[in-house]
Amino acid sequence: MIFRAVFTKKNYLRYISHLDMVRLFHRTFNMAMIPIKYSEGFNPHPKFSIGNPLSLGVESEEEYMDIEMNKEMDIDEFIERMNKALPEDIQILRAASLEKAPAVSSMIEWSFYELKFMTESEIDLNELSRILQLWLEKDQILMKKMKKKGKGKIEVDVDIKPLIGNLVVKEKDEDGFIVLNSLLKSGEHGNLKPINFLETMERDLFIGIDLESIMLKRLGQYAQENSQIYKPL
Repeated sequence: MIFRAVFTKKNYLRYISHLDMVRLFHRTFNMAMIPIKYSEGFNPHPKFSIGNPLSLGVESEEEYMDIEMNKEMDIDEFIERMNKALPEDIQILRAASLEKAPAVSSMIEWSFYELKFMTESEIDLNELSRILQLWLEKDQILMKKMKKKGKGKIEVDVDIKPLIGNLVVKEKDEDGFIVLNSLLKSGEHGNLKPINFLETMERDLFIGIDLESIMLKRLGQYAQENSQIYKPL
């Protein structure tokens, strides 16, 4: 039996690594007495996986995790036990029991982000929207990327336009941050990190983004079937 759970990663805990997150959940399963299945062998470990690991420093409102269970457990009891053992900035939002399902890591195709940054000078939001729309209408949007070649690495240009689902200018908040929302390709079948996306945007458009001010938050994750996107839970 598989439990699929959705959890948050907020505030200071956005700075813990994926490996430390795995260790945190390992301890939490033990503390909460969750009947999780363990691998066999000399060094057994709990059988669970986090769908699409976040980059260090990125907050999230919606992360996915699959957990293999030894026996049935009430969903509400699972959530309650886990949240009592977890820190308040990493909490289970919802969960469901699945008899059979593809691994969530293989399902996720897109991530929806909030991108916040300051600019070195004032910029009109309507003008910014116009500039960004023209940029997205280009035939290609090239990004520099390092790729392995033999025993070394080379720098190549990669077209990231197919990895961009949308880009919307939302507002300038009360602290002076410009707020964008963007749907970016994510997961095993293509991945565009939001920080690389913003760096490429600044390189092409000279908006004046203060790269030290950037704050990133993942708002949601989606699977895709044909042209339809949907949440894995």
